[in-house]
Amino acid sequence: MGAVTPTNSHSRFAPDRIAILGGGPGGYEAAMVAADAGAEVTIVEEKGMGGSAVLTDVVPSKTLIATADAMRRVNLATDFGVRFGQGNGDENHAWADFSKVNERLLKLAQSQSRDIHATLESYGVRVVIGRGKVMPPHSIEVTSGAHQGEVIEADAVIVATGAHPRELPSAKPDGERIFNWTQAYNLTEVPEHMIVVGSGVTGAEFASAYRRLGAEVTLVSSREQVLPGEDSDASQVLEHSFERVGVHVASLTRAESVQRTETGVEVTLTNGEVLKGSHCLMAVGGIPNTTGIGLEDCGVEISESGHVQVDTVSRTTANNIYAAGDCTGVMPLASVAAMQGRVAVAHMKGESVKPLKLHQVASNVFTSPEIATVGVTQDQVDSGKYQADVVKLNLATNARAKMMNIREGFVKIFSRKGSGTVIGAVVVAPRASELIFPLALAVTHKLHVDDVATTFTVYPSLTGSISEAARRLHLHVTDPED
Repeated sequence: MGAVTPTNSHSRFAPDRIAILGGGPGGYEAAMVAADAGAEVTIVEEKGMGGSAVLTDVVPSKTLIATADAMRRVNLATDFGVRFGQGNGDENHAWADFSKVNERLLKLAQSQSRDIHATLESYGVRVVIGRGKVMPPHSIEVTSGAHQGEVIEADAVIVATGAHPRELPSAKPDGERIFNWTQAYNLTEVPEHMIVVGSGVTGAEFASAYRRLGAEVTLVSSREQVLPGEDSDASQVLEHSFERVGVHVASLTRAESVQRTETGVEVTLTNGEVLKGSHCLMAVGGIPNTTGIGLEDCGVEISESGHVQVDTVSRTTANNIYAAGDCTGVMPLASVAAMQGRVAVAHMKGESVKPLKLHQVASNVFTSPEIATVGVTQDQVDSGKYQADVVKLNLATNARAKMMNIREGFVKIFSRKGSGTVIGAVVVAPRASELIFPLALAVTHKLHVDDVATTFTVYPSLTGSISEAARRLHLHVTDPED
């Protein structure tokens, strides 16, 4: 986290006017909270409400992934006894009409953006479409669009400008054969062979989705493990899934350059290998949108990576200027951006504020299977930072999993050694993003494993494995809390 020691007192106040630069989750959530509390709120956004999270990142990519998951379930339907055709062996697999897939996801993104815009206006928020920059001490000048030149005076400013895809000089996206993650929806057909560069969350998600949609996929990974920042057991399950469905992984190497050819692309790797494919997706991280928007002139400290430095209540080093979202580098999740925005408004209003606690953040990787995590990690336990009892329960023994033909995945729970408090969890399963919530509740509210173990679950259900893992942890607890 970009922790910062404020250089001034940051005396708390109840602002009547709040100006927000950026309409992503950090911006629009803050705007709604502030307007609901009676403040006069203006939000400046260039591309449309929701920012890149709604228009070019989270919403469209997860919609694409939902389509891929639908195809996965349809194509596995024969294992359940479902038959296609006339019973004469004509059992064709489903196929993706990519022009319709991308048309749908882009329409959905625009619809979501319009809904957010309408909701903001219903709260009384003034929405200004255009670029903006922060002016000392804490106002925003509109620098493009119909309101160019207008200065929005405010008592406090929230900067929520997000980030944009990182590009390599030797692998410039062109939106036709070489893509960044905002351009991937230009395709009208399933790519014959997509080479995905980058094995972090974005790269792994796109690799999983494109393979499920019928493309040949090669994933270029600079590390030995796909998803190097995730639980190693979870990454191993994903790697086995990739191997089973035919995703090729080029490990321990990087893309040195990407060039177009007459029929596709050539990706030259640092190990000397040259990969040939029809398309290439660059998923090599993001760069914060903090350049040229006046932050330094206002006394806002920027890190070497370009991120706004904030503390746990979203304050920057400048009086009455706060920041939220990917521009802060705290954690690149829409949920974290939204929480930072809400915390910023609560702090500036002088309310009781719970500082952002990253160990309580539930996150998910939307691969197939999904990987959801919260709290303490296996690495932290292995390193001795936390003393914990750990139970990992494979879903293969779960009755509902058998009915659903789920052959891989697990539930892992960490409880504090001696006390039995739930301090972390990992779920690898279809819809793990939904299954992690009860464990996130347990971590946030410091529940005992027995609280989880003795809560009724539906039978049969995947949640049964959560309570079963908690019951097994009970055996390890030597001094349970009341």
